[in-house]
Amino acid sequence: MDPERAASIRLLCLDVDGVLTDGRIILDGDGCESKVFHVHDGMGIRLWQDAGHAVAIITSRSSQAVSIRATELGITHLHQGVENKHEALQQVLKDTGMSPSETAAVGDDLADLPMLASVGFPVAVANAVAEVKSTAIHVTMNSGGEGAIRELIEDLLRTQERWDALVEARMNKALPLQEH
Repeated sequence: MDPERAASIRLLCLDVDGVLTDGRIILDGDGCESKVFHVHDGMGIRLWQDAGHAVAIITSRSSQAVSIRATELGITHLHQGVENKHEALQQVLKDTGMSPSETAAVGDDLADLPMLASVGFPVAVANAVAEVKSTAIHVTMNSGGEGAIRELIEDLLRTQERWDALVEARMNKALPLQEH
């Protein structure tokens, strides 16, 4: 991880399928969709927010499961059904007042390339396609849906020298160290 670039990151823009999930889409016989999210990613997102940083979700698909998960995690910058992720990213930057150099974007597939090319810290999850990995300056060791976002957040917060204090603050407040 490039410590100089990592030190300035204040905004995470996340894809969903293949990043916050393992990429599988589960449809039942009635067409109802299910997604599986990793609890470690949720805790990481909470710690990122505890540090005063922002999170946005930018995804090509629309899903009630994503809306529910975003609400659970307090993510207010939610863009679903997005055809142009670059345009959605520009809206998030405007809404948050952040610059591209303060932004990390995480992706796994070709639809994420415009978003990744528009930020100072493009990240690919371990199971990303080759084109995404070649665009990224950082590739997680974990795959999407298997704690990749927690891994990234922990690495960023450790580089920013914030991780230990955030964990200690959670322990001192008697807050559970698990995501609810």
